[in-house]
Amino acid sequence: MRQIDIMGRIIGSFLVIIAYFIILHVNTTIGVGAQMIGDCISIPYFIRTKSWDVVTMISFLLVISLSHLYGFTFG
Repeated sequence: MRQIDIMGRIIGSFLVIIAYFIILHVNTTIGVGAQMIGDCISIPYFIRTKSWDVVTMISFLLVISLSHLYGFTFG
């Protein structure tokens, strides 16, 4: 289990960095979706290590991303 969530954190971090580039230079909606996936992949590691401040921050950013996607879909 440890190896899976450590790998998830690493992949999630890379995905968030790539998503930032996509948001700035390619397409905002695709970038936000990639960022959300990266954040979701990273969360189990931070829950296991009891980094509740990081879990709270990522959860807050996920809500912001959801509101962004909701606005593009239904706005």
